[in-house]
Amino acid sequence: MTSTAKSLLVELFVEELPPKSLKKLGEAFAAAIAAGLRAQGLAGEQSAVTPFASPRRLAVHVSAVQARAADRQVSVKLMPVAVGLDADGQPTPALLKKLAAVGADASALPRLARRVDGKAEVLFLEGTAEGVSLAEGLQKALADALAALPIPKVMQYQLADGWTSVNFVRPAHGLVALHGADVVPVGVLGLEAGRQTRGHRFEAQMDPVALLDADHYARQLEEQGGVIPGFAARQGELVRQLQAAAAREGLEPIHDEALLDEVTALIERPNVLLARFEPEFLAVPQECLILTMKANQKYFPLLDADGRLTNKFLVVSNIRPEDASRVVGGNERVVRPRLADAKFFFDQDRRKTLASRVEGLAKVVYHAKLGSMGERVERVRRIAAQIGEALGGAALAAQAEQAARLAKADLLTDMVGEFPELQGIMGGYYARHDGLSDDIAFAIEDHYKPRFAGDALPRNAAGLALALADKLETLAGLFGIGQVPSGDKDPFALRRHALGLIRMLIERELPLEPAHLVSIAFAAFPPTHGQAQAELQYFLRERLVGYLREAGHAVQDVEAVIEARPPRWADFPKRLDAVRAFKALPEAEALAAANKRVGNILKKSEADVAPRTDAALFAEPAERALADALEAVAPRSARAFEAGDYTASLQALAALKAPVDAFFDGVMVNAEDARLRANRLGLLARLHEAMNRVADLSMLAA
Repeated sequence: MTSTAKSLLVELFVEELPPKSLKKLGEAFAAAIAAGLRAQGLAGEQSAVTPFASPRRLAVHVSAVQARAADRQVSVKLMPVAVGLDADGQPTPALLKKLAAVGADASALPRLARRVDGKAEVLFLEGTAEGVSLAEGLQKALADALAALPIPKVMQYQLADGWTSVNFVRPAHGLVALHGADVVPVGVLGLEAGRQTRGHRFEAQMDPVALLDADHYARQLEEQGGVIPGFAARQGELVRQLQAAAAREGLEPIHDEALLDEVTALIERPNVLLARFEPEFLAVPQECLILTMKANQKYFPLLDADGRLTNKFLVVSNIRPEDASRVVGGNERVVRPRLADAKFFFDQDRRKTLASRVEGLAKVVYHAKLGSMGERVERVRRIAAQIGEALGGAALAAQAEQAARLAKADLLTDMVGEFPELQGIMGGYYARHDGLSDDIAFAIEDHYKPRFAGDALPRNAAGLALALADKLETLAGLFGIGQVPSGDKDPFALRRHALGLIRMLIERELPLEPAHLVSIAFAAFPPTHGQAQAELQYFLRERLVGYLREAGHAVQDVEAVIEARPPRWADFPKRLDAVRAFKALPEAEALAAANKRVGNILKKSEADVAPRTDAALFAEPAERALADALEAVAPRSARAFEAGDYTASLQALAALKAPVDAFFDGVMVNAEDARLRANRLGLLARLHEAMNRVADLSMLAA
């Protein structure tokens, strides 16, 4: 870099930005400015980019930015020589017109070069393009960055002249652009760049803050403006204060990344304070209290060592008064009616049993093409009963059916009406209040699980049966009416439902066949076109591949096991571990290649080949040796397979390498004698059958 390389600071000062979008807006603004500078040669890949985002500003610091980009050689393709020059080598009117179009004239003819491009000789205009100045380049980068910001909805507002209107996420009131200590003359949204910014509304020591240079931005804002401009730095300070305040009480703040991001976006400098509410509110389920404190007030509830809610919570203030008691008292007064509402809803809901609410589900529309929620409950109930029967006989079927009948009843309660996130959870509480067993209560509470990636699975067998039924009914119903996810559009979260189903089958090692589950799910609906069922099977298979790949399994291994079509997906992890162990054997590569060769030979056979042989027709020692090896190895491999020891089943095949190699070296499979040919094909069919129980080993061939 030359001596003109200095740090650049760009800040747009605005009215309060949407808190849930602030982090993304800050990152996008910084990335777009940096990309624009790099594209114009004003910054290099080594230039460090630091984003800043606070409630009232978006900013970026970029190191090693040039005052002017270096000149660069350019070569503009014009046209074929045969078109641009006449027989005497003089420019044609077409060439002169093209030169004018690129800002040149006949004086540029000496700078024309001839080069072969494809099959023709082509004219190129060679020249030097002057590097763009920082003012020009930043103006373009800034305009492009604002146009590309991920803003779902913009505001239109008038500028100070009373006539001009501009559009942005919030009205902008200031622009800073400093290259080192020098102001870069750029403008946007009716603003001209300067060096002054604004600090904290109430706690700035100096307002406005006159920035010395680009590198002092963060320090000056913090020391003079009372603002921590960096989102990550502000969040780090917030976390430190939350942990310290909780530790003083011997408690833990609730962990919620989304809440942490939102509160960071609401404050310019955190001040964490301890507050309390009346202990009698703890009689309300803690999920209700936690949700109302987080969602409505942005508080951080405090938990004890056992994860139980206490009557203490942390408030994050944007001011630091000498006496914080009024801030604490105000927040305690605000939260009290919220908690009282939750207690009222809980008390009112318990006056009616879940069973008494079931009839009302018939009046709740589920989907225009799929009927009411009451009809959905009946479908889920039938599916859950069949899954329960398969998992645990009549007793579990009865439990699953009862839980399914009551699972959606909490949708009609006041608490879930106020906090839809609590559906299922409140059903569990109300089931216990109604005197139902924990098995039923847990099943109702857990039937939406897993709700997201990494979420816990249902705790008991009835919960698993019900959760599977609920997801299968959703998938079958929506696939049946053509509501299939496409691209990034998945309005009914069917990918999440599919992944939850896969996780339960595999991680709980359930002895259920997905194809059968899909069949019983579709049987709960009126007959639909068979294509929908096939589409759902394929959709689940694709999600399965993704799940296994994310678990760390090689694509090749996953495809090999899938090609073997295991009826139970619970077997997949063990089969994949067996394939990985098999690939480590010295014989694996040769056996995989031989298996592929065998498969190709059998595919080319004119008729279906049965895995049968006649020992009397073995004419060559090598085919007899292979048959003898199969007699010894295949039963041992099959016994291990039936016992679920897939690793031993595959490793037993290693003994076949030598006889298989000898067979292909010394035996002509397609013999002229039809009886010999059929017998040899039968031998290969036996070999193919023995080798591909655990996985299709041909998929492992290089």
